Amino acid sequence: MNENKEIISVEETNNQSIDELLRTENYITPLVDIFEMPDAFILTANMTGISRKNIQVKVDNKSLVLFGKIDYTEAVNKKYILNENEIGNYYRQFNISDAIDETKIEAKYDNGQLVVSLPKHDKAKLRTINID
Repeated sequence: MNENKEIISVEETNNQSIDELLRTENYITPLVDIFEMPDAFILTANMTGISRKNIQVKVDNKSLVLFGKIDYTEAVNKKYILNENEIGNYYRQFNISDAIDETKIEAKYDNGQLVVSLPKHDKAKLRTINID
């Protein structure tokens, strides 16, 4: 991963605030790519227009939750000439496989893209067996 990206700590947070925002404000599903590396799965989520301080990444009950909060009042009250983008907070949830080591998940955010590294447990890593 790029050294210039800031590390976002993955920690338990109070789920109530996200739940409340999902009930009271629109949310959109960010576009995501997931690919496999030898030691980890990498998830990239496009979350443009969000500042790093307004992104939450959390592991909750075998789920990975991605959340990005916009300034909702400002966004809906702009005097748009043309508005082709949906307005809403970003929210996406994924089930986490037992192959993922939840204690080592890392996330970084740069230029509107959230990158989450989901390290594999040693038992799930590919290994080559030599034949004698």
